[in-house]
Amino acid sequence: MQRIRVTKLFPHLLANSKSFTTSSSLIIPPLPKRPCISPFAPFSSGFITDRRNNFRLLNKPKSVSISTSLSSSAKEAMAENAAPLLSAVNDLHGGVRVEMKEPINPQEFGVLLRASMSQWRAQEKKGIWIKLPIELANLVEIAVKEGFRYHHAESDYLMLVHWIPVTADTLPANASHSVGIGAFVMKDNGEVLVVQEKTGRFKGLGVWKYPTGVVNEGEDICTAAIREVKEETGIDTEFVEVLAFRESHKLLFTKSDLFFVCMLKPRSFDIQIQVVEIEAAKWMPVEEYEAQPFIQNHKLFNLVAKICRAKSVADYTGFSPWSTTTASGKTTSLYFNNQYIDRIQSSGDHHSKC
Repeated sequence: MQRIRVTKLFPHLLANSKSFTTSSSLIIPPLPKRPCISPFAPFSSGFITDRRNNFRLLNKPKSVSISTSLSSSAKEAMAENAAPLLSAVNDLHGGVRVEMKEPINPQEFGVLLRASMSQWRAQEKKGIWIKLPIELANLVEIAVKEGFRYHHAESDYLMLVHWIPVTADTLPANASHSVGIGAFVMKDNGEVLVVQEKTGRFKGLGVWKYPTGVVNEGEDICTAAIREVKEETGIDTEFVEVLAFRESHKLLFTKSDLFFVCMLKPRSFDIQIQVVEIEAAKWMPVEEYEAQPFIQNHKLFNLVAKICRAKSVADYTGFSPWSTTTASGKTTSLYFNNQYIDRIQSSGDHHSKC
């Protein structure tokens, strides 16, 4: 047996008076020929643990602790050495949202995702959302293997989701409806603005129809109606009201569709067609529009034509936009029967001007 003074073998222990004194000495056996891992290695800075509590050596431990109870400083050191996680923010429904922005190796992403999922499960999180920009499409396979599924996609990103609890998945579905408009633009003399289209279901049928189009993301219905008329015919208009709306299901990409029939007043009259989509455009007497065989033989088109005619003779009141604010402070438009506008004007809100 060799007698070795502890101050030479473990000089850093001098500062810990609770464990050793400067005059202490130990009788220890000769060092083994093969290296061994200290039983205290899990608490050293050179080791990390995986989800199964197995120890993995990253580099040589810088120090050895032989305290049998964890001090606050030791706990802090353990926290610092915990596996890194994906950057995430909590949502309002008990879940988290991750937005990937910087390039990352897929294998590294997988390690971070698995570590993060372990923590989120321990925290009893619910829905996990990962937004991947198109530049990081190579990470999709890794996420899918960890149980994620597609939620929706836009031109520049893909949204993936995963429901952690064993209870029923209550994550909201992707947007269920598309929104379109039809513009009933009428002169004081009873003529209406109509177009013939170069593409779509009306191509080559010779049918004159109202200008129509799709409402863009973040666009008000009234704004969309004004824009579509301007794009297709060059006519400037003022929005009046929504006369009616139609709801259909299982249309484009199996989504439902809301279509709003809007009345507008013309502010210009010289037509300049959009040559890419529009074959022709003109002003037509409303009676001639209604008399078209296509309008007469299709119930929905015939009913819309009758509603527009009723409005033209002041026998019909539609829904006008009213500007107000939501509970979160966002500006929004409420559409309602405008015969009651005079009773509401004292509320402090105001009639929207599109």
